[in-house]
Amino acid sequence: MIRSLQNLATLCLLAFTVLGSTSSRADEPACATAPAWTPCQLFPPAPSIADHSGNHDHEFFWILFNAYADEWNRMPPADPHAPPTRRPEAEVPPVPMTSPPMPFTDWPIGATQVIGGATPNSVDSPLMEALIGGTPIGKPLEDAHVQIYGWIDAGGNVSSATHGFGGNAPVADSFTQNTVQLDQVVVYIERVPDTVQKTGVDWGFRFAPMYGENYRYTTALGFFSNQLVNQNRFNGFDMPMAYGEVFVPLVADGLLLRFGRYITLPDIEAQLAPNDYLYTRSITYSVDNYSTTGVNGSLKINRNWLLQAGIGGGTETLPWNARSISIPGYNGPRDPGAQASLSGCVQYQTDSGDDAAYLCVDDLNNARWGYNNLNWYGGTYYHQFNEHVHVAFEGYYMFQRDVWNKAYKGPGYVNNPIDPYFGTPWYGMANPPRQAICNTVLPTCTANEYGLLAFWNYRIGTFDNLTLRTEFYDDMKGQRTGYATRYVDIAAGWQHWIGPQVEIRPEIGYYRSPDVAAFDNGTARRLWFFGGDIIWHF
Repeated sequence: MIRSLQNLATLCLLAFTVLGSTSSRADEPACATAPAWTPCQLFPPAPSIADHSGNHDHEFFWILFNAYADEWNRMPPADPHAPPTRRPEAEVPPVPMTSPPMPFTDWPIGATQVIGGATPNSVDSPLMEALIGGTPIGKPLEDAHVQIYGWIDAGGNVSSATHGFGGNAPVADSFTQNTVQLDQVVVYIERVPDTVQKTGVDWGFRFAPMYGENYRYTTALGFFSNQLVNQNRFNGFDMPMAYGEVFVPLVADGLLLRFGRYITLPDIEAQLAPNDYLYTRSITYSVDNYSTTGVNGSLKINRNWLLQAGIGGGTETLPWNARSISIPGYNGPRDPGAQASLSGCVQYQTDSGDDAAYLCVDDLNNARWGYNNLNWYGGTYYHQFNEHVHVAFEGYYMFQRDVWNKAYKGPGYVNNPIDPYFGTPWYGMANPPRQAICNTVLPTCTANEYGLLAFWNYRIGTFDNLTLRTEFYDDMKGQRTGYATRYVDIAAGWQHWIGPQVEIRPEIGYYRSPDVAAFDNGTARRLWFFGGDIIWHF
């Protein structure tokens, strides 16, 4: 069934590409020979819903196809009657980016909407247009400010790796060499609270079911995790976001509370494909914190400063994993990393919006080894030189305590709090709670690592951007990647948009681990990678 759906999606993708190519740019004369309807549509307007006595199927598909055709190689015109979508610049810095071609408009911060710049029904998606105009449920959804949209992301790669499954690792999101894969299909069902208004409390939510290869990076223990931990399915299901929100506008410049499962606060990159510059994710991102289940508060102090504080149950684990279990050789919680964990961040953005610094402490607790109990200290910094050039920096330090020494086989080994439950060798997992390679004769040690990352960007025009990613990562005890080594890599990519709904991202990268052979399943110190993906929004 899944393979049939994938084949159907591929055929639809080709059909859209061929048919959509008949629609030209606004400054080209191809529309001169088109029929009388405007603007130069692939299909004529659907008859009114009333003409079909409640039969909406015809209208739905006409509207859906025309939504793509109308925006093929062009941006839709702004609606002059639309309500304000952002507070005045005296209260909120101006938007620094445009999307497309960038993956975001405001500098990324986690676990919050943009306070002063988020409004309901703000996503202009083809699916939502078709639901509103061509189905009986669309208008009630719109009136309730509930939107349904998403994307299909498919990609592939060729690389210098030749040895078995996962030869590209720790390259993220395309870790198996010479494959074409369904990276992710994601559907957002959400209601965005209105953070522009300042008169009353508003609320929202988001559910984001996801299916594809990328589930292996977002899997949280205790939430459909058997697909990966026990079965190692190539494609799997996850829901990295399932949260509710409450916005209180009368506290300072606004307070937003988010509760449930959400993407962790720091990082330039995100696991959701449209939020990233490149097809692959950096090593720095691929082995750190992905998701938290808990509560987070974001307080906008004024136009420049934002504070965040939260409490969760650990990283990539669900709170109920703190319950005790009894298995041979171990009596204790299912996951020692499932424990109350604090987080806190501060963001400063300049009046112009061209600079933003974001510093965080994430998952602060006793750092006891668990799945994946990482204590994280770091931040991001963004600077826009002009409308064409900007750079994004990230740096962090992470650690876990009491990590079992991989080389130790002496007394007490059976008391290892992880191995008896999970087993080894973590086959197929992207960021498991591995053991450490300790330079000590003791049974445990502190495993630590740090990463430095930069994205250098040059915007060519409305639909094109070039990115150079440079990275240094040191997995000092090998607990995150399986190899105690430094990593140096560079990747270059091109993001090309075909209108606001379709994006193509080819990429080439070179990776090196100078201390030990860490690529191609431990057989190579170097890796060449060429890949790319296409993101089709709906």
